[in-house]
Amino acid sequence: MKKGIVIKKISNKFWVAVNSEIFICSARGNLKGSGLFVGDNVIFSTTEFIIESVLERKNLLVRPPLANLEQMLIVLAYAPKPDYLILDKLLLFCEINEIKPVICVNKIDASRKENQYIQTVYGKFYQVLELSAHKKINIDKLKKVLKNNVSTFAGQSGVGKSALINSLFDSLITIEGNLSEKIVRGKNTTRHVELYKISDNSYIADTPGFTALNETLLKVSYYELAGFYPDFLEQSQGCKFTSCVHIGETNCMIKNAVSSGSIDLKRYERYVSIFNSLKLYDKNKYKN
Repeated sequence: MKKGIVIKKISNKFWVAVNSEIFICSARGNLKGSGLFVGDNVIFSTTEFIIESVLERKNLLVRPPLANLEQMLIVLAYAPKPDYLILDKLLLFCEINEIKPVICVNKIDASRKENQYIQTVYGKFYQVLELSAHKKINIDKLKKVLKNNVSTFAGQSGVGKSALINSLFDSLITIEGNLSEKIVRGKNTTRHVELYKISDNSYIADTPGFTALNETLLKVSYYELAGFYPDFLEQSQGCKFTSCVHIGETNCMIKNAVSSGSIDLKRYERYVSIFNSLKLYDKNKYKN
C-alpha cells in the first residue's frame, strides 16, 4: 500500500501521484458512493491499482470539485480596474472553507495606482504580494508562497494570472508543456480539475474558475456573514447586541468604525450588498 494524492479524475479513473511517479487507479466499490475528488490524499494498492481509502479532508469544494485546497492567490492589477466585490467574495470563500488567501497585485511595473488602497484596507489582515510577471518583480517571493502547498490562482480576466504562472517556468519547467500552454492560448478550455506539480509537495490547481461566486457557493447565512470579516471581528466586541449584524442596530462599533474611517466605507458598503443578497437568497430558499 502507498499514500498518494489524486491529481486528475476522468470518468472512473484516478491519476494518483507519489513523488515523481503517477499511477492510474480505480476506486474500491465502497468509495464510489462517498466520492473521490482531485486533491484527495488516498491509500492505494500498487499491485491492483485500486484506491482503498481516503484520508481526512481539510475542505471539500463543490464547484469546482476539489479537495484539500490550501491557498488561493487572488490576482488584481491596475488594469482591468479591480472589482473589489469579487475580491471580497473570494476572501469570504477562503475564510469559510479554511483556505489561506494571498492577494497578488500584478503589473506594478506599469502602475501602483491601486496598491495603497489594497495595502490600507486589506494589508493588516491578509498577505499582499506586489508583483510584475513582465519584469519578474518579486517572483521569488511568489515561489516561496507556493512551496509545500496546493494552490490555485483566481481573479478577473486580464489581470495576468497566466503571465504569473508562466513567469515561474525559468526553474519550474515541469508544467511548461501542460498548464502554461493551455492557459496562454487565451481561452479557458478546462473541463475538469487537475493538479500540476511544480515541485515536491507543491501543486497548482487548474480549475474552470472561481469568479462567478454566488450565494449558493458561499455556503453561509446572512446573519453569520460578519464573522468571516477579520477587520470587523477586531472591532465588533463592543457592539450593544451580541447578535449585531452591523446594519440597522444602534450602538454598533462597526458603523462607528466606518464613520471614523478605521473601516473603509466602500468595504462596508460591499459587505451590506453581500448581506442583502444572502438575506434574499435565504428568504427565497425557505419560501420554496
